[in-house]
Amino acid sequence: MKKLFILSIAAIAFLFNESISEPKSVDLFNGKDLKGWHIDVPDMDKNPDLKNPFIVRDGVLVSMGTPKGHLISDSSYQNYRLKVQYRFPGKPGNCGVLVHASTPRALYGMFPKSIEVQMAHENAGDFWCIGEDIKVPEMEARRGPKEKWGITEGKKRHILNLTDGSENPAGEWNTMIIECLNHVIKVWVNGYLVNHGFDATADKGQIALQAEGSEVEFRKLRLTPIAEFSGRD
Repeated sequence: MKKLFILSIAAIAFLFNESISEPKSVDLFNGKDLKGWHIDVPDMDKNPDLKNPFIVRDGVLVSMGTPKGHLISDSSYQNYRLKVQYRFPGKPGNCGVLVHASTPRALYGMFPKSIEVQMAHENAGDFWCIGEDIKVPEMEARRGPKEKWGITEGKKRHILNLTDGSENPAGEWNTMIIECLNHVIKVWVNGYLVNHGFDATADKGQIALQAEGSEVEFRKLRLTPIAEFSGRD
């Protein structure tokens, strides 16, 4: 009887652990089309004949860079880890992943309200505040004079990352991990922690990819939910 009782407790514990295990990862890009996403390209309002800057080519999602705009997820997300594999196939330039995106065209009639995780060559992991804000250690050293900080046009919205040299040579694939948990955002590039922000003014929203002048390829956009009970900072 005692042995049976112990086995029963073990079975209950197993089922409990299974029931609270973290949800499975989902691929936000299916390798075939842009299902689950929509575009916001202001210039296409005036000229609908312009080519969509976001295409799928040989199983890879491509941001052609122009016309400038955003590819925005239909769904909103909260408490997750996003794995992004990207590269600049030609001349490296500018792009970014926007998290906690909400109001479209909130800045310069182009950028949705969000926090941008920069992908620009040699600056991957910088933060840009777009109608939302975030704090980091040594703010003045990394953002400039406090009196110039802000989240609107003309303000110091750019926050430098922690380290240089994390990116692979131009043309090679990079892996960026963006972890959003409550009001904290952490960023790794190729295994290096490159930014850690806290007290973000948003903790959920859509995810957006930029078309910002340079061709960029994405071969993975995998989102793994983080359970609230995980206790991570």
